[in-house]
Amino acid sequence: MKVVNKLVALLSVGVLLSVGASASTAEQTYLESCLRDPAVPVPVTVVSPAVGPEFSGGRVHLEFVVGVDGKPSEFSITFTTNEVLATEVVNAVKQWRFQPAVIDGRPVAKKVMLPVNIVVASGSGDRFTAF
Repeated sequence: MKVVNKLVALLSVGVLLSVGASASTAEQTYLESCLRDPAVPVPVTVVSPAVGPEFSGGRVHLEFVVGVDGKPSEFSITFTTNEVLATEVVNAVKQWRFQPAVIDGRPVAKKVMLPVNIVVASGSGDRFTAF
């Protein structure tokens, strides 16, 4: 499969973050924007799925468990517009690492729901993944 442009991680609310001439990558920008709540697993490393423009407009909704070790597992696809896209998204998210949720001072496994939307920024030709 031909990979076209690097995908950019964005917020799950679908807001496209402007990635200007800063030294940080889009993935770093996404990580910095994440909710910081001890009861919620927080991503510390993200990998964008490598897909081409044919998947623009595609959507995948995932559920998975973030273990006490910060690794995602037990993936379930709850919605997808394309099975190939879903496979690529799952393969990317399997590489993510999290700071696990903490309850009563102890790390706990927690289920996560992650919507992913593939969009093209109008006029720029850049592809984005909205997490």
